[in-house]
Amino acid sequence: MMISSAWRERLAALPSPFSALFNEKPRNPWGDGGGSGGNGGDGGPRNPWEVPPGGKRNPKPSALDEFIRRARGGGNGGGPGGGLPRFPGGRAPRNLGLIGAGLIIALWLVFTCFHVIAPQQQGVIASFGRYSGTLDPGISVTLPAPIQTVTKLDVQQTHVDDFPKAGGSQNLMLTGDQNIIDLAYAVRWNISNPQDYLYQIAQPTETVRATAESAMRAVIATVTFDDVISKGRNDIEQRVQDQMQAVLDRYHAGVRVIGVSIKQADPPADVIEDFKKVIAAQQEAVANSNRASTYAQQVIAQAQGEAKKFDLAYEQYKAAPEVTRRRMYYETMEKVLANTNKTIVEAPGVVPYLPLGGTKARVLPAPQAGGAQ
Repeated sequence: MMISSAWRERLAALPSPFSALFNEKPRNPWGDGGGSGGNGGDGGPRNPWEVPPGGKRNPKPSALDEFIRRARGGGNGGGPGGGLPRFPGGRAPRNLGLIGAGLIIALWLVFTCFHVIAPQQQGVIASFGRYSGTLDPGISVTLPAPIQTVTKLDVQQTHVDDFPKAGGSQNLMLTGDQNIIDLAYAVRWNISNPQDYLYQIAQPTETVRATAESAMRAVIATVTFDDVISKGRNDIEQRVQDQMQAVLDRYHAGVRVIGVSIKQADPPADVIEDFKKVIAAQQEAVANSNRASTYAQQVIAQAQGEAKKFDLAYEQYKAAPEVTRRRMYYETMEKVLANTNKTIVEAPGVVPYLPLGGTKARVLPAPQAGGAQ
């Protein structure tokens, strides 16, 4: 830069037509900033970044300037670019956050303080996890969670447990007469004490199932196979229900056993065909025994009737022997001749030839006096 200035001075000192070129000062393309018009007074173009003549810019801001001003909070946030941005409506995000937090708290209070208990339900109140009361059906108010929580239980619903479960395998048990039986049954129960149901046992449903299976096996071990499949079912069901209720009461389970019903009692699947044959033979034997007993009763009744009839005839014979003897003879002959073909010939003549074979009983007219038959 120093070298170019020295050479310029030397060339300007020389008399030459180029001296005017080197003596001219370098010009700014936008002017020197002096004079009116902002073009240095030399008529050059005006600097677009300088204040226009009169010292005023465009008084009407552009859309971009308006958007930036609104985004900066209208210049009220402590200077340009200061403060939090505002949304349409003039509310800052801080105020919206407070409103949202208030709504969340209000909803939390509504859903954790007000409780609607249905007619078939009861609500169990726990204060920091400890039982503190029971709510009856209706609308109730408690402290918000997690200070107090409410667990709703349906105390009128009847729970049904099937043994074995749907799609399960055989449920084999040993009877008192050392037979194996495949037993299917159901247990019905409901909740009697919500407090005990929630806090006395950890798994109430599994406890009820285990108690039912234990009680059923204990009762089946004291009865015979025939009792289970026929006449003893009602007694077995009642005994199982009583034993279950006694065990659950000792556990303070808060459960009431409504009933037990045996749905199926069969021998194991491996021997069921042979068992059916045995049952059929037993039924046939019973039927034959019943028929024989019926026939024996009929014969005995007939013999007793004949004996009684003979006793009556003997009494009459003792009173009038001749008359009774003759009457008995006539009655006997009447019975003998009642079903035989007979030909009766009246006196005084007798036909020399009688076609006895195939003849019908008939009475021949008496012959005329002095005539031949």
